[in-house]
Amino acid sequence: MSNIRLGVNIDHVATVRNARGENYPSPLQAAIIAEKSGAHSVTIHLREDRRHIRDEDLKLIKSKIKIPLNLEIAATKEMLNIALKNKPKFVCIVPEKRKEITTEGGLNLNYRINFLKEVIQKLKKNGSRVSLFIEPNLKDVLLSKKLGVHCVEFHTGKICNLINKKKTYKSEYDRIQAAAKLASTQGIEVHAGHGLTYQSAKIIKKIKFIEEFNIGHFLVGESIFYGLKNVIKKFKRIIK
Repeated sequence: MSNIRLGVNIDHVATVRNARGENYPSPLQAAIIAEKSGAHSVTIHLREDRRHIRDEDLKLIKSKIKIPLNLEIAATKEMLNIALKNKPKFVCIVPEKRKEITTEGGLNLNYRINFLKEVIQKLKKNGSRVSLFIEPNLKDVLLSKKLGVHCVEFHTGKICNLINKKKTYKSEYDRIQAAAKLASTQGIEVHAGHGLTYQSAKIIKKIKFIEEFNIGHFLVGESIFYGLKNVIKKFKRIIK
């Protein structure tokens, strides 16, 4: 699909800020630059331990940008209440382990499934577009359909690692393609995220039915050398 939307994840701007306990670099400024550079949305993950994005970042960014804010949260009562109060345009429910460095895989949709369904229903009723961050497999797509979400975001970490290491990735590519096709036939919008670089974005954009990429760590890293505006515009050219 052409003209894939680009969501810019700015979590690691906050990571750099928090490393020294200062008030810079500013996640808000990053969000504003992303908007001005043509990003279709800004993604932030409010973790339970607040290791990067903080509650005040959420409130400030949402109040200052016009493009949708995509809030990533774990399926907990605390995070549900925060999302209901702040009413972000988009909410993506993600797995979260306190000791992990980054998200290690897709959601286990069978864990506390009744509570997960309740979270989804409340967020939808509150006006948010809801997505689930899942592994690209048929079983999870069908279960996501039963849970009633608008979208799924496929965890692309495995294929991106294979591409980075110059290993064969065809089977993983085919797995994502099959899952994306099924999701589309079920009326679920398909997104992709985690580990995306220029090279992997060029490859994965060829998979049919993907409508949105969410890119963060590599994008922020490249911005140190080339500037946030330039990196965003390069990703937009790649996925167009």
